[in-house]
Amino acid sequence: MDDDLIIAEPSPLHTTTIVEKCTLKLVDDYKHMLCQATEPLSTFLEYITYGHMIDNVVLIVTGTLHERDVQELLEKCHPLGMFDSIATLAVAQNMRELYRLVLVDTPLAPYFSECITSEDLDDMNIEIMRNTLYKAYLEDFYRFCQKLGGATAEIMSDLLAFEADRRAVNITINSIGTELTRDDRRKLYSNFGLFYPYGHEELAVCEDIDQV
Repeated sequence: MDDDLIIAEPSPLHTTTIVEKCTLKLVDDYKHMLCQATEPLSTFLEYITYGHMIDNVVLIVTGTLHERDVQELLEKCHPLGMFDSIATLAVAQNMRELYRLVLVDTPLAPYFSECITSEDLDDMNIEIMRNTLYKAYLEDFYRFCQKLGGATAEIMSDLLAFEADRRAVNITINSIGTELTRDDRRKLYSNFGLFYPYGHEELAVCEDIDQV
């Protein structure tokens, strides 16, 4: 990291400042590498940013629902997940508007096909949207890596499978005691990973933490 980024900061130097400056440096280097990359590396690097985009979308929509200041929310977004129309997320009232007004021109558009409904954006529907987007994204990224083959496919298969399994456990735990049905829960699990398919069947019927 460039020392100037830290030296320019007044004392006392807080850990949050160090994290912020390190993140900015990482993002600058990442964007530089992305600009210099050719296919298929450029597409691979783009895929890595999509998860941050999903998280940013959910952050803005959830924050707006709870009447948080949009500028404050934007400052909390991850820099790798920013896109031009992100600030206009605050005007969307349902999934259709969210897609039509904002996401149709972003890389997330293909993942949104299963989310488009006229239902209002409440906490439950936003969380379902997050998990549906992540499922589509992880499955797409997994297929891309499989097509690349070689060491990339081998290493990324393990990493993405771990993420898919981790999310399956989180979805199960977070949906216990909610109105989400077993079928609803099952639809949010990614169709790959060490838990797929038999572990998913067992997770779908769990009714408490001990069963998980």
